[in-house]
Amino acid sequence: MQTPQVKKTQLQESENLYESDFYAWTQQQVNVLLHKQWSQLDVVNLVEEIESLGRRERQELRNRLSILLGHLLKWEYQPNKRSRSWLATMRIQRRDILKLLNDNPSLRSYVTEAITEAYPNGRDLAVSETNLPFASFPEQCLYSWEDVMNESFYSGLPTSDDLMG
Repeated sequence: MQTPQVKKTQLQESENLYESDFYAWTQQQVNVLLHKQWSQLDVVNLVEEIESLGRRERQELRNRLSILLGHLLKWEYQPNKRSRSWLATMRIQRRDILKLLNDNPSLRSYVTEAITEAYPNGRDLAVSETNLPFASFPEQCLYSWEDVMNESFYSGLPTSDDLMG
């Protein structure tokens, strides 16, 4: 049986490993979990990492929406520069958002907020890639979730058949 001092030293070593070699720390924690050595878990850092995983999923949704919204704005406000590349980017982002939501169904309750949070970055993307002034684009997102995710929705004027093919 280990003394309280030995357990404390092992936990301190685990915490130090967390700071110095994250990958080794994760492998150590997996081993501790697999062997049900509960007293050796680095609970504080495990909690932090699990919380971080949830935040990353939300961030990924916002990032993908930012790209999609930026391209929808470019599509609408620069119809003469529409390209297969823009179209492909919108299709890819829509598919990847759907995959993310299928893998994380609880994120569906966050989608309206995510659009609101992602729109400023999408607007910045559109401004930087079109060289149009900020005033050219609405300050608030005018697209609904249904529009954003509708694979047939491309804001602005209809596209030519040769791009949609």
